[in-house]
Amino acid sequence: MKLKALTLIAALACGSLYAQTVEVKDAWVRTTVQGQKATGAFMKITARDGAKLVAVTSPIAGVAEVHEMKMEGNVMKMRAVQGGLDLPAGKTVELKSGGYHVMLMDLKTPLAKDSTVPLTLVFKDAKGVESQVALTVPVVMVAPGAKPTDMPAMDHGKMPMNHGMQKP
Repeated sequence: MKLKALTLIAALACGSLYAQTVEVKDAWVRTTVQGQKATGAFMKITARDGAKLVAVTSPIAGVAEVHEMKMEGNVMKMRAVQGGLDLPAGKTVELKSGGYHVMLMDLKTPLAKDSTVPLTLVFKDAKGVESQVALTVPVVMVAPGAKPTDMPAMDHGKMPMNHGMQKP
């Protein structure tokens, strides 16, 4: 019986040791409005020994993926990161609007300001060992510390859009 207890304690200690090698800071999720089915989660991740962020899950979303948004010429492209997001040893990787971020899609409910969202991040180290970090992330309108005026303005009048309306 003592051996089983010691084995369990050792297994738990190893899991928490690995979790401590990945630090997640300043995590937040953007609010949504009624009917909106997707939003983004943002954070700073530092892996002491290097790792990959290979998956994300949340009970509030049917689909959660790590995405990259980038401009190619004048076209904004967003796609899921295949094979995981590299986290170089000791370097902070920022998941932010306009770059790498977590997409929460097929939302089951609107996300109101001052609520929280549970997220589980799955990491894989260089040896292929997986570990998870569970977070409870605040839902806010803009990044913590930012002001609404810090958000870049978008001139929708200059964007080519067709909303299915015909000109008279």
